[in-house]
Amino acid sequence: MVIPPDRGDSRYAAVSQYSLAQILAVWAAAAIPMAVLAWVIAPLLGALLGGGDTAFVKALLLCLTAGLVWQFVLTLILVRREQGTLRFSRVRNALWLLSPRDPRSGRVGGRVWLWVIPFVLLFGIWEFFAFDITGPASHDLALFLETRGQEFFSGNWVWFGVLVVQLVFVSFLGEDLLFRGLLLPRMQGVFGRGDFVANGVLFAFYHLHQPWSIPAALADVILTSYPTRQWQSVWMSVIVHSAQSVFIFFIILTLVLS
Repeated sequence: MVIPPDRGDSRYAAVSQYSLAQILAVWAAAAIPMAVLAWVIAPLLGALLGGGDTAFVKALLLCLTAGLVWQFVLTLILVRREQGTLRFSRVRNALWLLSPRDPRSGRVGGRVWLWVIPFVLLFGIWEFFAFDITGPASHDLALFLETRGQEFFSGNWVWFGVLVVQLVFVSFLGEDLLFRGLLLPRMQGVFGRGDFVANGVLFAFYHLHQPWSIPAALADVILTSYPTRQWQSVWMSVIVHSAQSVFIFFIILTLVLS
């Protein structure tokens, strides 16, 4: 049974609550295409591009970027279906694209933004110290960057551009907008106060395209899902998640310029 949240909260009033079946359907609509693209389509495309490690990496970058773009399209489809329009004023409320609000004082923006700082720091610490599980060499882009990244990206502005597009959709338009902007505000009816925990777990297990990262991704329960729900703003997640993307951006830019 879907229990409506407190409608005295205007930010929840702007969204419809999902049933468990709807929540899992949205998860599947994001996770399954990414898995198929990574494990089925990318090898086929890599062979068409000439085979070899470099060709497969190009195919994998293209496929994962396509999967992330699909998540953005899926988000727009679902918001349009719910709201009846894609006017930004409605989309902004429907996806919590709003300044964070202090749950006690009701203050919006201003000093409330400072709450994002400890989560960015925690995210960085977790990324630095978390136990690193290496995936298969063919699919582990991080491993490829460590071994052949400079050779591949040196002077390669075209594929740098592809990677930048992917980073934008990873840290904002794709994963964050779908999981924390769309799903999280609509999970309270099923999961109550544990909605952010369920959201973080779903996000971790969405990584079927790189399952070795699932254990580390469980940290998103605290690092991205919790601050989004606590301050009812998807920007809390976007900023935290973007810290990693900005770091990768400058690392790859250094390789391109080398």
